[in-house]
Amino acid sequence: MTIRVLIADDQMMVREGFSVLLNAMPDIEVVGEAVNGREAVERVRELAPDVVLMDIRMPELNGIEATREIVATADDHAKVLVLTTFDLDEYVYQALRAGASGFLLKDASARQLADGVRVVASGEALLAPSVTRRLITEFSKLAETPRLSVAASQEAYGELTERETEVLVLIAQGLSNAEIAERLVVAESTIKTHVSRILVKLGLRDRTQAAVFAYEARLVTPG
Repeated sequence: MTIRVLIADDQMMVREGFSVLLNAMPDIEVVGEAVNGREAVERVRELAPDVVLMDIRMPELNGIEATREIVATADDHAKVLVLTTFDLDEYVYQALRAGASGFLLKDASARQLADGVRVVASGEALLAPSVTRRLITEFSKLAETPRLSVAASQEAYGELTERETEVLVLIAQGLSNAEIAERLVVAESTIKTHVSRILVKLGLRDRTQAAVFAYEARLVTPG
């Protein structure tokens, strides 16, 4: 199945460059472009892409607000992959909380770009341990209002079983289903079931939000 991609960036060279790289892949097709966040939201409704490559700093409507609108629309199945120039962009953490499924550096190679699109399209989150843990550690400090108070978050994750809590912690540490299965010595299908139950119990969209939740709930200590 071909993965349909929308590129939202206010820089023409970035849009054109990514379009060329992605259209060269046999399983990926760039179906549209947007020059700002407002247009991105509209194009998602028109084109129903599988993945949106979303720049953060754009005119009219920034990538964070655009991501929030796209994720909040029940009919939109598009996954948002945030584009950033720096791996510690101060707005990336906010974008993850808004519902983005991960982030990618703009200087990523063609292979990294294509692999990132495939990972997000498959329903996984782009959570590279070396970058995501550092990002969450640094920018959780900047969140003006945490999604949940510590007490509320502890009450929420109290509904998880001991094994589900263990899996949630490993998700926050950036491990894939296969890596978690190996760590816990169980089948990968079992981990997939645990992940699905975690998301349902916590009311979360995907693994990225699960990782952010784990940090905010103090299940994982930054650093």
